[in-house]
Amino acid sequence: MKKTPFRLTPYQVQFLLVVGFVTVGYALYIRYLAIEFSGEALACDAGLQTMLCKARSLATYLFRNSVFGVVALIIATLHVIRPSIVLLTGGLIAAGLGVVLYNVALSGLAIGLLILGFARPAPATA
Repeated sequence: MKKTPFRLTPYQVQFLLVVGFVTVGYALYIRYLAIEFSGEALACDAGLQTMLCKARSLATYLFRNSVFGVVALIIATLHVIRPSIVLLTGGLIAAGLGVVLYNVALSGLAIGLLILGFARPAPATA
């Protein structure tokens, strides 16, 4: 029995494009307008309690502990084992955040594994 490789429908591709652009856009917003912008960084460090400062502190904690890269790598490994749109979406979100927010090495490896997942056969459906 011949197994077909994992393929996406056009709607799934459009969905992944939207999710990818929104994720990378938000990560760029956090990086350049909250983390690296000195005025906002000084205000947040002085004790300003806004949603942007809370998002800044959460993102800083997560990228210092390499959470984005590790999560992206775990999801990508699961996607290589058993490809699905849910794992691909989760891996795309984690890898997009990791590439922009300083976890480049692990997130880059995860992106490679996500691409490799297209060479695997699709899971059998009952």
